[in-house]
Amino acid sequence: MTDHYGQRSGQAAEDIASPKRTKELIQKYGFTLKKSLGQNFLIDQNILTKIVAAAELDSGKGALEIGPGIGALTQQLAKTAGRVVAVEIDQRLLPMLKETLEPYPHVSVVHGDVLKTDLRELFETHFRDVSKVSVVANLPYYVTTPIVMKLLEEKLPLEHIVVMIQKEVADRMAAKPGGKDYGSLSIAVQYYCEPEVVTIVPHTVFIPQPNVDSAVIKLKVRERPPVEVEDESFFFDVVQASFVQRRKTIYNNLAARYFTKETKGQLEGILRNAGIEPSRRGETLSIEEYSVLSRHLAAALKRNG
Repeated sequence: MTDHYGQRSGQAAEDIASPKRTKELIQKYGFTLKKSLGQNFLIDQNILTKIVAAAELDSGKGALEIGPGIGALTQQLAKTAGRVVAVEIDQRLLPMLKETLEPYPHVSVVHGDVLKTDLRELFETHFRDVSKVSVVANLPYYVTTPIVMKLLEEKLPLEHIVVMIQKEVADRMAAKPGGKDYGSLSIAVQYYCEPEVVTIVPHTVFIPQPNVDSAVIKLKVRERPPVEVEDESFFFDVVQASFVQRRKTIYNNLAARYFTKETKGQLEGILRNAGIEPSRRGETLSIEEYSVLSRHLAAALKRNG
């Protein structure tokens, strides 16, 4: 179900992102927030301004928002982008969004679960007349990674992904090799994007307040990956296998995943041929090293039949 909202009014609409306006709307519609949907409404206009600025929108570009809530961020996107589409899973919010977004005819709300939505079809339907599209959203913590990975793996024609997420997850996405935050998520995100943490968001600027702080991260979608990979699926499989037990060496993790007791003796030679010491841990390897390793490993496994 898609709703197109209203006519542009000559009067500027009141900003939604304030404690007063947010509480008014919640009370007016008798809305109860669902913890299961990760509903935390932002009440700080400055943070919204930073999010929208990071997306580099203009009247010729489009914005896809996931989980608009009561429309605080949607309203700010509507002031900047030429086309805004917001996907909302909670049907109870639709009447509220109809009211708050009425002044903006170039905004559409789609009722649905973004993880089950055909995003290519959504792009073809709604973004035909814009030059570039960015995802801009305050994502629920519990589905952050599945949503971001769906956006990247489907290779949608995106310019940026600017999202507010749990600070800990943002740190992992932007992490460099060698640290405790660096892992398979870091490599997957950096394969598709250039990440940059824009700002840290304290938990006090939400209704209700979450238990942890958030961060706004900007993912600039790459035109092509930074490394050459023959088989993306196998590359990511090798990366994930390397982090199954973080305290184990790359040798032990890969031996458990790809070799039997009889064949694992080959692995030391494969690693050395790839320029990687078998005693290293997965968190010390760069994305370039994983690219070389996956190529050597695939060739050896192919020879083994």
